Amino acid sequence: QVQLVESGGGSVQAGGSLRLSCAVSVVTRGQYAMAWFRQAPGKEREGVATIAGDGYTNYADSVKGRFTISKDNAENTLYLQMNSLKPEDTGMYYCAARVVTAFSLTASSLSAIWYNNWGQGTQVTVSS
Repeated sequence: QVQLVESGGGSVQAGGSLRLSCAVSVVTRGQYAMAWFRQAPGKEREGVATIAGDGYTNYADSVKGRFTISKDNAENTLYLQMNSLKPEDTGMYYCAARVVTAFSLTASSLSAIWYNNWGQGTQVTVSS
């Protein structure tokens, strides 16, 4: 349905900032709910931020006030601005997407099982 390619990861010291990008190539036209997930070694993949088809955003408690998810429809790009980074933010970051209907534009989820399109990930490492 969509092809997703993440970029923008890297190494940064605690307190620093990074902006992740996810280039979206649409195979199946439609509206999409999108999200950012992360996975640290030995841990489950966890939802970080979501943006519904109508633009409504939601965040994990651990990143509220520090991370901002946004999308540029003209450039078909999803972003994650990460500020005040902490060592516990370290992990592989993935963007995800799921097509939604006109009747479910408000739908989104921080659960990985809800999404069926995934990128390959970009590594973020935060040192103390």
